[in-house]
Amino acid sequence: MAHRVTFIPGDGTGPEIAEATRRVLEATGVAFDWDDQYAGESVMDEWGTPLPEHVLESIRKNKVAIKGPITTPVGTGFRSVNVALRKELDLFACLRPCKSYEGVRSRYENIDIVIVRENHEDLYAGIEFEQGTEETRQLIDFIKGLSDREIRADSGISIKPISIHGTKRIVHFAFKYAQEYGRKKVTAVHKSNIMKFSDGLFLATAQEVAKEYADIEFEDRIVDNLSMQLVARPEEYDVLVLPNLYGDIVSDLGAGLVGGLGVAPGGNIGDDAAVFEPTHGSAPKYAGQNKVNPMAMMFSGVLMLRYLQEQEAADRMEMGLAKVIREGKSVTYDMKPSREDPTAVGTSEVADGVIKAMD
Repeated sequence: MAHRVTFIPGDGTGPEIAEATRRVLEATGVAFDWDDQYAGESVMDEWGTPLPEHVLESIRKNKVAIKGPITTPVGTGFRSVNVALRKELDLFACLRPCKSYEGVRSRYENIDIVIVRENHEDLYAGIEFEQGTEETRQLIDFIKGLSDREIRADSGISIKPISIHGTKRIVHFAFKYAQEYGRKKVTAVHKSNIMKFSDGLFLATAQEVAKEYADIEFEDRIVDNLSMQLVARPEEYDVLVLPNLYGDIVSDLGAGLVGGLGVAPGGNIGDDAAVFEPTHGSAPKYAGQNKVNPMAMMFSGVLMLRYLQEQEAADRMEMGLAKVIREGKSVTYDMKPSREDPTAVGTSEVADGVIKAMD
């Protein structure tokens, strides 16, 4: 039976890398029934929003989507389409594997870390008060009345909520992922030595959840110490679970360990739906040039196959990508030792190479 999947090409270079990824996914032999939907700047004139409601309804109905990168429009109420997707569909977990592949230029080898980031809470919850407004003045006065703490009158303020409910969900997700994929350890990352009532709550809740998973080792690290250790001793880490802000920063650090965003897949997963996407931007200046690297979206397709329980196909696709990277022939300019290498191929030709490597 074919998997019904919402397919969102995105904008900028998104349609090119999305179509290349679709061809590789179909070449795995898995049957897909694609539900093509469009979001981003290209639909603004028609729908007045970069994320029309019918796109959300498609994902709610199909339960799974794969999307290309989407440009964040200027001058709308959206901080980004990606943030809106996560909130509207309650995609509370951001999954960011960081894995080394032979042939990718990096200072490190044999990295295999999975980053699990909470998507809804923390300083990224969007609860902000602009400097100079009456609401901010009232909030400053209110806080002073509660705590006798002085906040300068010319301050902007962001609120950092971390809940037991949100923390339990993300930590359970991390442990269940570790169990399903044979991982040995989960590390909770925090700054509870300073933020005792937010990060402290995150850590205390993670410690309680960890008691339910006796088969998985558990530890915690303060985020600044973790950042140093990831650079110095990355082999010591397996699955990291983090609040929203730290997760955003550390996942990019992890991408840097394995060669950059060009090989960094992502998935945003909830109880009822999942959206898989590359973690890089839409690079609109390269649109239509058949030039950009599609591998991050292809690796996101591998994550999607695993989510769909198509493990054999996922293994074949990942091995095909790894072979192309290792051989270094059918890769785009950014994957070559020199970015001026004339043997670099285009986006579509990368797909041809991966399909051939899967045979």
